Amino acid sequence: MTPRELTAEQLRRRCDVSQFTCASTEDAPELEGIIGQERATRAIEFGIAMPHPGYNIYAMGPAGAGKTSIITRFLERQAATRSVPADWGYVHNLESPDRPRALQLPPGGGSKLRGQIDQLLDQIAEVLPKAFASDQYAEHRNSLARNLDEQRGGLFRALDRFATAQGFSLSRAPTGLMVAPLRDGKPMTEEQFGALSGAEQEALSKSGQKLQEALERTIRQARELEEAAQARLSTLDHDVAAATISPFFDRLKTEYAAWADVTTYLSAVQDHIADHADDFKNQPGRPAGAEPEADARPGGEALPWSRSARSSPADRYRLNVIVDNQGLQGAPVVVETNPTYANLIGRVEMRAEFGTLVTDYRHIKAGALHRANGGYLVLDARVLLRQPLAWEALKQALRNARVRMEEAGILPGVLVAATLTPEPIPLDVKVVLIGDPATYYLLYAYDEQFEKLFKVRADFAVEMNWTADNEAKILQFIRNRCEEEHLLHFDISAVGKVIEYSARLVENQRKLTTRFAHVNDVVREASFWAQRAGKKLVTADDVSKAIDERIFRSNQLEERVQELIADGTLMVDTTGAVVGQVNGLAVLALGDYAFGRPNRITAQTFQGRAGVINIEREAKLSGRIHDKGVLILSGFLGGRYAQDKPLGLSASIAFEQSYEGVEGDSASSTELYALLSSLSGLPIKQSIAVTGSVNQHGEIQAIGGATLKIEGFFDICRTRPGGLTGDQGVIIPEANVHNLMLREDVLQAVAEGKFRIYPVRTVDEGIAILTGAPAGERGADGQYSPDSVNGRVDARLRTIAEESKNRKNGETPRREAEAEPKPAAPEEPTLPGDQPQPASD
Repeated sequence: MTPRELTAEQLRRRCDVSQFTCASTEDAPELEGIIGQERATRAIEFGIAMPHPGYNIYAMGPAGAGKTSIITRFLERQAATRSVPADWGYVHNLESPDRPRALQLPPGGGSKLRGQIDQLLDQIAEVLPKAFASDQYAEHRNSLARNLDEQRGGLFRALDRFATAQGFSLSRAPTGLMVAPLRDGKPMTEEQFGALSGAEQEALSKSGQKLQEALERTIRQARELEEAAQARLSTLDHDVAAATISPFFDRLKTEYAAWADVTTYLSAVQDHIADHADDFKNQPGRPAGAEPEADARPGGEALPWSRSARSSPADRYRLNVIVDNQGLQGAPVVVETNPTYANLIGRVEMRAEFGTLVTDYRHIKAGALHRANGGYLVLDARVLLRQPLAWEALKQALRNARVRMEEAGILPGVLVAATLTPEPIPLDVKVVLIGDPATYYLLYAYDEQFEKLFKVRADFAVEMNWTADNEAKILQFIRNRCEEEHLLHFDISAVGKVIEYSARLVENQRKLTTRFAHVNDVVREASFWAQRAGKKLVTADDVSKAIDERIFRSNQLEERVQELIADGTLMVDTTGAVVGQVNGLAVLALGDYAFGRPNRITAQTFQGRAGVINIEREAKLSGRIHDKGVLILSGFLGGRYAQDKPLGLSASIAFEQSYEGVEGDSASSTELYALLSSLSGLPIKQSIAVTGSVNQHGEIQAIGGATLKIEGFFDICRTRPGGLTGDQGVIIPEANVHNLMLREDVLQAVAEGKFRIYPVRTVDEGIAILTGAPAGERGADGQYSPDSVNGRVDARLRTIAEESKNRKNGETPRREAEAEPKPAAPEEPTLPGDQPQPASD
């Protein structure tokens, strides 16, 4: 039976550019929405619209899918439909200086209010000293002083009269009032007092005691008068200050009557200034906009030695705006690329002064959560998790719905004079974490709070259906990139090439990639080559040039491998036929580049009971998936040939000249073909390479990298002496036909009959192509045709079984050394030499 071959048309899907109504991307409409991510889009829309807590979003997908840019553009469109959130600021807490108060400010009006408060305080610093220097204030103050002097003078005059009546005199000295007894109207000397009789001295002492009591009473009354006068003076200062500053505050409080935080703070500042009017006496006003001197104590109370001529008592009342939404047209969208603890929740900056770190409320700086409050915050999950304390701080903020600034730690040996505990700010934000699936599953498994805080998973697909609608969207995508990045526009032929390249990236004639970062790179590079060639539009040749140049920059190792095969260092035959030898195909992936290369796979069969020995496994160069594929071979052989006899077989299989790890099961059918050839004695055509996984029933299963594997063998055949002969080709699983997006030169060779692609469904189809002999089927008697491959294999296995039985009956038992070996399980494999296959393979 003639084997089925694929035509050139089946090896690559073409983009039908005739469907486009425009001649180039310049005439195409602008792209709106997200391409090929309906599932992720619906998840994001749901997460954003859901008003309940915990519905934050984890966007997962592979690198290069454009998650960050797609999500950012989507959020910006959504944010434009929402109102601008409130600004936020911190002010000095007049009651507890180390706990600055948070103020909710009008949206976009924080800077304006700060300027108004600065202007108000500068005006007050200017008018208050003038008010206290006025003649009217001086007259009131002098009147209070005169009244005090009169009252205090009356007290001491009465005391003086009482002292004279008691025979004493009062005199003032630097140490206070002095009391001395009188004789002849003059104070006695110590000698005169000593000359008095005891009775006279005792009488004077008693009188002096009464006078001392009167003196203390008078002094106490004088002090009370002074305190009362001081209270009246303080009341005067308060009334003067209040009357002076009231018009300034009244205007602001009227303007911000709808903002309770603002009016409450303005009233508190007004009362505090009136109560501390002495701070403003003889104080020159500070020009508006001048930098205030930093305070050494929390709350703006400067240490005596830190106050300079530039500082002002009004500085403690100024507003520190940490969130200013003045330039926003909607809700904020913040993308924090460095989500450290401080960058996330904010920080209190400090400065060194006299060997210590000092700060005040004006050094409080906002974090990403503050700036995104009322909007959206986008974070890279893996970057966030690498930052100490940042992940816990984010969870705490989301759980408590407020942002609390706390000092993460002070360096050992650093003396801190004062720290601040700012009042927490209410938080209303949607957080979007962007990461890979592995990080999502780890967090879900090991962090019990994760599923409560990130209830929405936006799963970004790596591919989308190849439909006319998606082709049109890629056209619009290219148009947007050209406009936004000032690239040359693409003609329709170039758009078709980009679409076909998109399908090649996912190796699927039915799908297109959604990893538009890679597509965008080709768009930029094609524009570069077109500009260098002096073109006004990018053509299909420019796209091909860009793709070829990308390959050339990365394929040095591929060329080296081809050279080694060409000069015979790596042994790969492309002509002739050999028993037990097949050209297998593998994919080497090196960073951003992968290529296919042939490997010689050999098998030897002989008598024994060891079964199929995987030499790669014995050498610990085999991965577990590859080991599984080899074990399946024993299942196939037993199921097909050991129904009427024991499978007494020893066989070895090896990847020749393979010095790195081998993983994947895509060579399992190749290994089976080598075994069947060795058992049957039929040689295998070396002009045909093979790839495909096999199951225990002999069915050929899909594998990965089919396009690269075919191209790898094609390149080897083309560079060999004699070139392409028309006999060379590749056997692939029929399930992989739709995965082929082969190069143009391969298609041309197939069309000219110089290279062949054979799709197969079973091992029987493949072995018939490789040997040229029929595979054979069991007849009514249960036997295979003796000339078929299966008949030859069955006969050989029967002979081995009979010889083994005869030796067992007529000779001594086999020695222990001949017993079936028990190879150790493979350890960690090195760089894979065979493509790891998806679970579906």
